[in-house]
Amino acid sequence: MKSKSSSIVIMKQKLTKKNPTNHQKAAKTRRQRGYQWEDTIVKRFRKTNNWKAFRLGSPSVALPDVLAVNTEESTIFTIEAKSGTSTSLPVPADQIERCLDWIKTFDIYENKKVLLAFKFLSKKRIDVGIYKNRELREFFKIWDESLEITDCVCTYDGKIFAKNISSKKELFLKECKMPFKTKQRTSA
Repeated sequence: MKSKSSSIVIMKQKLTKKNPTNHQKAAKTRRQRGYQWEDTIVKRFRKTNNWKAFRLGSPSVALPDVLAVNTEESTIFTIEAKSGTSTSLPVPADQIERCLDWIKTFDIYENKKVLLAFKFLSKKRIDVGIYKNRELREFFKIWDESLEITDCVCTYDGKIFAKNISSKKELFLKECKMPFKTKQRTSA
């Protein structure tokens, strides 16, 4: 009896690792800058007497970036932190709203504030991969709860504007004096 021999050919498939696109690299860099700024804020609070601070999680979770409390002064801050190399840093309205929702849940604290923390890095992005040196600036703005919640943007000179499609309106937010050393500038 003749047997047919069958052979199995196993081919090795070459898997190529996709290189991340420039957009993916840029997004990763932005996330890292954001994480580093949040981490810096937390570390500064923790080095200060009577303050405790925590990063609350990833951007996909509906939480503020940082929560800082001082029980002796009955103070709580929810902080939305923005960092970058451009001349303006935007804050979406929903992020301000979630910070407001959080401080409203802590009735025990007498002083409750939503802070918008901006860090303009010492290099300004001019083009893809091209930067120009400039002064590092930090701003800690107190959100005014009497204002309508809106998308807003902070400029390199520390001015805050409501970001509407049809118009640009300046919002005069107070500067928060932080309990630690900063590269804080007073708005012009």
